Amino acid sequence: MPIGLAQRLLQQPLRPLLLITAVFALQACVVNPVTGKRELSLVSESQELNIGAQSYAPLSQAEGGRYAVDSKLEAYVKEVGQRVAAVSDRPLPYEFTLLNNPVPNAWALPGGKIAVNLGLLWELDNEAELAAVLGHEVVHAAARHGARAQTRGILLQGALFGASVAMGGGDAVLGAANIGAQYAMASRGRDAELESDLYGTRYLQKAGYDPQAAVTLQEAFVRMSQGRQQDFFSQLFSSHPPSQERVDKNRETAASLPAGGSLNRDRFQQKTAYIRKVKPAYDAYLEARKSLSENNKAEAEKHIDRALRIEQREPRFQSFKGDMLSARDDWKGALKYYETALKLDGSWFMFWLDRGIARYHLKQISGAKSDLEQSIKRLPTSPGHLYLGHIAVKHNDRNNAIKHYQTAAQGGGEVGKEAQTALLRLDLANNPSKYLGVSAALTPQGQLVLTVNNPTAVAVKNVVVTVSDNSRSWQQSFSDVLAGGKQAQRNTGLGPWSREQAQQLKIQITAAEVAE
Repeated sequence: MPIGLAQRLLQQPLRPLLLITAVFALQACVVNPVTGKRELSLVSESQELNIGAQSYAPLSQAEGGRYAVDSKLEAYVKEVGQRVAAVSDRPLPYEFTLLNNPVPNAWALPGGKIAVNLGLLWELDNEAELAAVLGHEVVHAAARHGARAQTRGILLQGALFGASVAMGGGDAVLGAANIGAQYAMASRGRDAELESDLYGTRYLQKAGYDPQAAVTLQEAFVRMSQGRQQDFFSQLFSSHPPSQERVDKNRETAASLPAGGSLNRDRFQQKTAYIRKVKPAYDAYLEARKSLSENNKAEAEKHIDRALRIEQREPRFQSFKGDMLSARDDWKGALKYYETALKLDGSWFMFWLDRGIARYHLKQISGAKSDLEQSIKRLPTSPGHLYLGHIAVKHNDRNNAIKHYQTAAQGGGEVGKEAQTALLRLDLANNPSKYLGVSAALTPQGQLVLTVNNPTAVAVKNVVVTVSDNSRSWQQSFSDVLAGGKQAQRNTGLGPWSREQAQQLKIQITAAEVAE
């Protein structure tokens, strides 16, 4: 995904459940429709379908959104995918999409939802290799690899995992996209990869393709993993680790199948001619991203200008140019590029998010709110909620501001810290005990010692702790600044109390301020 403006902003304990696990094991053994083997599954087929249906769109958004410049190319990928899916051992509502992501990768969600990155097409030689990629992903879905991996996780945790798990973490992307990513990656592992290679190669032959394409595909991946571009291909290699073992296994499988089948190299070359023609523009774009990550803005601008000279219809290039201008606080100039990006592709959340932020800085509050709402409708993100929180504050809508800031703070990072600061500035005075903690202990002489803990990332000051029993109350002030993640301790001198008496005390933080 582009390093855009918004992106810059952007268990319970294990218990002895052996008896329960045994009952589940007896009730949840199913026959894998691909391998024919019986295996334990605590994730039902309806859960699989729900996970795929709910996570496919947001995960696709998080991974770059659909490739919109050449719609015929996605139609071609879908055609090849459905040709392979038609010979699958398990009927599922298979769906294929082509994502505008230059990293060569592909993934599958439970229920048959499959995506291929644009970057992978540049690395393939023929249609049969594309079918080999898609067949491999079809097996991941058909053989329930994501569900199988999740079942292992369930047994380790000693608890059932539902389709609507609330995910946390430090990513700026929130919600269903994180769930989908967990399942897409959960299917990986040596056994699952070899199984998908084996049955995927068989599917390849059944669909009328030359199974040798599965061999040449893995040979290409091994070469790439050994080349100079290893860092760039790390995402592919982490999710589909190449190895000589996989090459050899595919060669054995191909040799065991009937010879023949098509490669369709000419057709593939014709269908991908345009993206190969403009590939230098994407190479320049990647160089621009790399330069910006190294804070070399002049070099980044030079590369993105080159990308735009080659291909002006790519909305990501337009958006990145807008990012260069917004980095100089030229919001008016940036807005023009963000608007062009949206005209070229109104489906991706990032363009709505970027334009919404630009409009906010230009004091176009109504338009900013509309854009940001469109953005989080497509993919909830910390920056989207952060700026909606800012807008709610401007409208004196305290309740909605708090909700947006709370959501944005879940994403962590700089955006999360900014959201938490805004949240505390808005709500700390009214609800100090909601954000700060206090604990108590007794000295050997029975005097009360208070420890105030600030688990937030924001410094606070003037913390007041109220201690009371049935008849009296005392206030203890901590006037010093208490940094985020720190604690302060004080012997109050109150007492002496016995341990039993201390347990009857009511101790609460009743005041605090954000330290500016």
